[in-house]
Amino acid sequence: MKNNRLRVYNGAVAVVTGGASGIGRALAGELARRGAEVVLADLQDEAVGAAAAEIRSMGAKATATVLDVADSEAVQNLVRETMARTGRLDFLFSNAGIGIGGEVRDYTLEDWNRLIDVNLRGVVHGVQAAYGPMADQGFGHLVNTASMAGLCPTPFSAGYGMTKHAVVGLSNALRIEGVGLGVRVSVICPGVIRTPILDGGRYGRVIGDISREQTLATWERLRPMDPAVFASKVLDQVAVNRAIIIVPGWWRIFWWIYRLSPALVMRLARKSYGNMKRELGM
Repeated sequence: MKNNRLRVYNGAVAVVTGGASGIGRALAGELARRGAEVVLADLQDEAVGAAAAEIRSMGAKATATVLDVADSEAVQNLVRETMARTGRLDFLFSNAGIGIGGEVRDYTLEDWNRLIDVNLRGVVHGVQAAYGPMADQGFGHLVNTASMAGLCPTPFSAGYGMTKHAVVGLSNALRIEGVGLGVRVSVICPGVIRTPILDGGRYGRVIGDISREQTLATWERLRPMDPAVFASKVLDQVAVNRAIIIVPGWWRIFWWIYRLSPALVMRLARKSYGNMKRELGM
């Protein structure tokens, strides 16, 4: 079978967008530990260079490149150059993303556009760049980062949730199309992971008069997972070609309940959202 040529993970070539920090950096490090050559791509020039240097210090192969995933031509060039240099592309982790927290009534058009450009178009650009070449070589695995916000309603992060629902839908449909071409597709739906996106990160933001301390305290109640632990668990599931990867695993409970009774989850979400607004003084 064509997929037998996919290297999991020793000797593989993997591109990871959003590789300078958080989930992307953790995935790149774990891929390298498992024997892959990694290409880390991110807008953060110094940080992505430092991440690649750290991996090389382990004796693994890693290169860094500055990339805006909203730039389709740049993503195309990255895939093209990587395949020309290495002769293959086993994995593309379309992981770059931003978070914008706040009520929709306070969004600006720029907020919507940036969420769509990075979280959705960034994934689309990855698919457009890598899916055809992977089909041509007869193997490959596209791994798109969505979120539990792509599986359940997310008040106070509606724009973020919108983009992540779209990533889930794209990934599930493409997984079916890709089977006959030897291309695997998985979507990662993290719960709460201890990364900079929890308080907006460098390129996102939390709208309103809410302090960073208040934001992080709210997330702490949901037991954020360490990114390194997360990456190891995710790559175990990518290796066996799991379609929808939910880590930490206990977050599956919310998804199951929502599928069983959407109305119940909507009621619980309204109550939780009301409690959060009161605690934050909104």
